Amino acid sequence: MEKAVIFDLDGTLWNAAGCASDIWNRILERRGDVTVRVTREMAESVMGKTMDEIGKCLLPNLSDEARGEITDEFEKEEVSYLEEHGAVLYEGMKETVASLYEEYQLYIVSNCQDGYVPAFLHAHQMENYFRDIEMSGRTGLDKGKNIRLLMERNHIGCAVYVGDTQGDEKAAREAGIPFIYAAYGFGEAVKPDASIDSIKELPECLKPFYPAHAAE
Repeated sequence: MEKAVIFDLDGTLWNAAGCASDIWNRILERRGDVTVRVTREMAESVMGKTMDEIGKCLLPNLSDEARGEITDEFEKEEVSYLEEHGAVLYEGMKETVASLYEEYQLYIVSNCQDGYVPAFLHAHQMENYFRDIEMSGRTGLDKGKNIRLLMERNHIGCAVYVGDTQGDEKAAREAGIPFIYAAYGFGEAVKPDASIDSIKELPECLKPFYPAHAAE
């Protein structure tokens, strides 16, 4: 049986918080009715949430209509920027993914807007490594359901999920698969099945989950 590794994106494969705060502020500065500005720390604090949740966290005092206009604009501008410029990759990410690709099926499931994961893949020439992706902005589903959707679509019988937040941990539990906590990311975990301090540790960390595979 083929073995699968499903990744979160923000805080696991790359860090886009710096450019996210810049984009938020460019959009907010164009509006005369909003004085709030978004710091990098604020952007980091909402990584891993859906865009609707992010809007409510960053812009709690705005009407639903105004917040929706701003988040819609942000989604489009961020995808356009990231597709061209990319973001900060975690050290050793590309080499680790290339190594894992030789032995595992690789996937991405993220709570991002539609187009965000393809922007990552395009900007950093990673398209060939990942068999399939899913995004909450495309399906309207939460991460746990999207993990199950991707697994069913690709006939995946055995997988682990790698992410950096309690939301990722909860999603893995809902999907019924083990969770590996990326401790170098943005969030915390409660009781992960394993933990890594660098993505470069992932190949060794995966071995206990696939003992027959590791023995080959």
